[in-house]
Amino acid sequence: MNHPELAEKLFRDGYNCSQAVLCAFGDMTGLEHETAARLSSSFGGGLGRMREVCGAVSGAAMVLGLLRGCGDPENSAAKAEHYRLIQEFARRFKEENGSIICRELLSGTAVRSGGAPEERTPEYYKKRPCPELVSQAARILDEMLEGSAEK
Repeated sequence: MNHPELAEKLFRDGYNCSQAVLCAFGDMTGLEHETAARLSSSFGGGLGRMREVCGAVSGAAMVLGLLRGCGDPENSAAKAEHYRLIQEFARRFKEENGSIICRELLSGTAVRSGGAPEERTPEYYKKRPCPELVSQAARILDEMLEGSAEK
């Protein structure tokens, strides 16, 4: 199963959007599944269901950080290059979806407020773009990582 398909499957299995993306790339990041799921669990629903930055975007940023991030606080050139990579991902995601903000992506979708996640029913999946968004995020990541592997 490829990354976009796996991300969508994981979301449909009950993982949040951020978990679905980060866990789908376990073959590349080397993170154990449970560690990846725990690490990314806070970012679902636009950071704890606050509808801020889309969790699929946050999950993608974690993948890019693990694979192409800068770990040296003194290396400003590497830090700038990594931020450029994150901005490129966000630009591409926004170009396809109009936003990277969860509440804007869910605009027109009836969502409950509060901390409790909604039950995952067939109706839930019909009214939300989230399965497609995690798949798109994984596809964009694949395209970017394939391009940067040649460098």
